[in-house]
Amino acid sequence: MPVIRPLPPELINQIAAGEVIERPSSVVKELVENSLDAGATRIEVDIEQGGARLIRVRDDGCGISPDELQLAVASHATSKIGSFDDLEHVASMGFRGEALASVSSVARFALTSRAQGLDTAFRIEVDGGKMQAARPAQHPQGSSVEVRDLFYNVPARRKFLRAERTEFAHIDDLLKSLALARGSVEFRLSHNGKPVRILKAARDESAALQRVAEVMGEDFPGQSLRIDHAAAGLHLSGWVGLPTASRSQADSQYFYVNGRLVRDRVVAHAVRQAYADVLFHGRHPAFVLYMELDPAGVDVNVHPAKHEVRFREQRLVHDFLFRTLHEALAHTRAGNVALPSSEALPYNATQTYSMAPSSASPVSAPAWPNAFSQSRLSLGVRDEPLADYATLLGQPAAVSAPFAFAANAPMPESSEEEAPPLGFAIAQLKSIYILAENAHGLVLVDMHAAHERITYEKLKAGRACSNLRSQMMLVPLNVSVSAKEAAAAEEHGDALAEWGLELSRSGPSGVVVRRIPALLEGADVAQLCRDVLAELAQHGSSRRLQELENELLATMACHGSVRAGRRLTLPEMNALLREMEATERSGQCNHGRPTWTQLSLPELDKLFLRGR
Repeated sequence: MPVIRPLPPELINQIAAGEVIERPSSVVKELVENSLDAGATRIEVDIEQGGARLIRVRDDGCGISPDELQLAVASHATSKIGSFDDLEHVASMGFRGEALASVSSVARFALTSRAQGLDTAFRIEVDGGKMQAARPAQHPQGSSVEVRDLFYNVPARRKFLRAERTEFAHIDDLLKSLALARGSVEFRLSHNGKPVRILKAARDESAALQRVAEVMGEDFPGQSLRIDHAAAGLHLSGWVGLPTASRSQADSQYFYVNGRLVRDRVVAHAVRQAYADVLFHGRHPAFVLYMELDPAGVDVNVHPAKHEVRFREQRLVHDFLFRTLHEALAHTRAGNVALPSSEALPYNATQTYSMAPSSASPVSAPAWPNAFSQSRLSLGVRDEPLADYATLLGQPAAVSAPFAFAANAPMPESSEEEAPPLGFAIAQLKSIYILAENAHGLVLVDMHAAHERITYEKLKAGRACSNLRSQMMLVPLNVSVSAKEAAAAEEHGDALAEWGLELSRSGPSGVVVRRIPALLEGADVAQLCRDVLAELAQHGSSRRLQELENELLATMACHGSVRAGRRLTLPEMNALLREMEATERSGQCNHGRPTWTQLSLPELDKLFLRGR
């Protein structure tokens, strides 16, 4: 056996660098986070050759006293924690005390700092882990860190660096994410001597929104909902993008826990479920969300680079996130969404989840009693899906109420200010689209997509207020699962029974299925049980049964909705518009496609070059 011996400090730091310093952007992250912890209000980042040649971070923070400069680059030396209790209540960005030591072991390193209240700055240099004595230098209050020739003494690591443009793009993305977390701090980024990004400090809500627009895109504020909700010791705020403004990649998703950007499976799962009923397949929502909770409720010491966290109450966090976002999205209705323009303001999501433009009062289920009578008007669509659904619920076949609209009198004489959000119908185009006029200009509605959402929401409401019928299995089905999943079946048996799924544990790694929801007759029962139990075992809750039933109801709604090619009268079109304004999630059909769009008068004038 080789002889056991302690590792030299230089090798220890280089091993630590292998865990913390992946690429130039990792260095920038550690240095900028130190600046934020120092109370900086202005941070400048200068990059050369994508960070391979030079990384310089300058701040106006509290600075470091001369007698602490050498400790600042020593292994596991920090001013941010001093006891285990501090570790359980970490409020700073960095706390391990290994960042500067790791960086200085794989680069030519220099730290210049002037502490608050001192007239002189001091500079210390480290070359490949070899430290020089501190000497006086010129510098305003704050600190500057220079990292030159990254990985010069570790050639194997340097070979893994990508092209200059790629490495700088990672640095730019990182700085944008940090800028979203600290709106009160000014950030400046330059590359090869040229300014690339200047993010001014945000002093109010309007300036904060402007910073979000600079990072997320100028259209994001007008296509997002403002979230601000607190419950159970958790506080969630920020912006979530509308389903119609989704993206093909999950590249615009920022989630912060106590100011720290994290990637977490619990968070990702909750967000994905919240959007499940409104997002087109394969699309991803954009969001900037901030969660605040007691530092003791989250462990940030689970990853060397602090990219991941562990919540002590994972199920609580998951359910809080899901319910907050699900309710916020549910309270969006066609016509109550800000116009997608640079002047549009985001929505305010209050604790009661009332959604409305910030310049107006909340609107819910708008009614126009002076304009329309309330008699029923059938659109002549198929009633079989509704009858089948009523049978599965154990109820008599219902009338075609979910497939009918209130009849309306002809459009009244009224000013634009009195018009409802989606306006009044003026025509039908190709028996597919409804054209309406509102206070902003022209509204176009896909009548089938809109009616499909209305029908779907009514079917779900009918299910929610009725007891689901379950169906006894002719022969009980034995399903092999993991021991953890079998335990979940035993623990959550009552909750599953409420959904019509009766399971019992049959051994260490097996369950027996005796009943299933009648709606899911013909489904792959074994795979259904595995999916449900896997979610229960991992997250403590599962919506797989509900999702499958929603898929069936969506199919019913599709077949039971007015089809393209159906000629509608003006009263019928107006009735559909009023139903859209009163229906949750009516801005998208069941598949996530938009149901309506707005062309404002300025946009129409631009098409015809009016005013030029």
